[in-house]
Amino acid sequence: MNTVNSIQRRHMLAGSASALAAIGLASWTRPAAAQAKPLPAYATWKDPASVIVHSSSTIETRRDAFGTSIITPADKLYIRNNLPSPDPSILNHRDGWEVSIEGVQHPRALTVGQLKSMGIETVATVLQCSGNGRGFFPSKPSGTPWTVGAAGCVVWSGVPLRAVVEALGGVSPGMAYLTGTGGEKLPEGVDPLSVVVERSLPLKAMDDALLAWELNGAPIPLAHGGPLRLVVPGYQGVNNIKYVKRVAFTSAESKAKIMSHGYRITPPGAKAEPSQPSVLEMNVKSWVNSPAPDGKLTAGTTQIHGVAFGGTSAVKRVEVSIDGGKTWKDAKFVGPDLGRFAWRQFVLQTHLPAGTHTIASRATDAAGNVQPEVRVENVGGYSNNSWADHAVKVMVA
Repeated sequence: MNTVNSIQRRHMLAGSASALAAIGLASWTRPAAAQAKPLPAYATWKDPASVIVHSSSTIETRRDAFGTSIITPADKLYIRNNLPSPDPSILNHRDGWEVSIEGVQHPRALTVGQLKSMGIETVATVLQCSGNGRGFFPSKPSGTPWTVGAAGCVVWSGVPLRAVVEALGGVSPGMAYLTGTGGEKLPEGVDPLSVVVERSLPLKAMDDALLAWELNGAPIPLAHGGPLRLVVPGYQGVNNIKYVKRVAFTSAESKAKIMSHGYRITPPGAKAEPSQPSVLEMNVKSWVNSPAPDGKLTAGTTQIHGVAFGGTSAVKRVEVSIDGGKTWKDAKFVGPDLGRFAWRQFVLQTHLPAGTHTIASRATDAAGNVQPEVRVENVGGYSNNSWADHAVKVMVA
């Protein structure tokens, strides 16, 4: 069980009805102005009907655009950039992009072309911004008010990082972290550590990590980290470093601000600091994609469907409630199982009588972790996997 899960248990409210009353239902809608923004130049190839443009660096997938086919097409996949994307010219010679491998017995820089000769592996993973679900926080944390669309399930291809490390003699003694550094151009006149995208993960993350050059069977677009991205299955999106230029095994966490103070589970009223839990592994989570929030239906048989995932553990069970969590029924998984890091589509066929219904889903992973009813309150609005927050209210005529 990770740290955030343990914090959630300490913050659980007593009773389903009282919790729902305390946090409210997730019938949240966005202002029309947010929907009207044009796609930024580097992402004009996105499907405008499937996304919501919040800003030039934040684009969300619409809840009704996920469909039921597991894999999220690249033109519908969300975007979250901490820094402006590098110049598109870095894609002119993809195989020439270099990444420095440090903290191993024989450190060296390797090109993408060289990496391609060292092994190939393909993995389906959930890619999710750690702020996904921030829009449900009553405290309105700063940052993009994502609901469910800062996530997707995609297929990556690349070389296993463990194969690269083995070829370079193994990790040097005393190293405890896997640290990745992005290749964005840093603003001039500021301390590089204040802006660089650099994250440190527990050494165990190396076991499943890829240095990936393909997304959904095509070269990774610039908007998603091409020509090379460090992919760490089961970990929140910020740890999957775009334009990766350095992979280092280190004895201590990075001192970059995005690691030391950014993406920390900071209690309300406190300031972020390194002793607080970092946003690392994803928690078990699910939500309903159809019926849509505030939808209007006709009484009768309805297919309730959505997605569920378990971070580094496979999701094993999904329950659905049509009465705000008072009673639950087991949903069934549909479609192929693409591995423990991918999400599963689920469906429950049920009869919805006339009236107002609050539909929720609750997932359980292979480790026995159950999606909680209540979010962990924190300053950044991170890691929201509350089933009550993600519930939808529908009117049935």
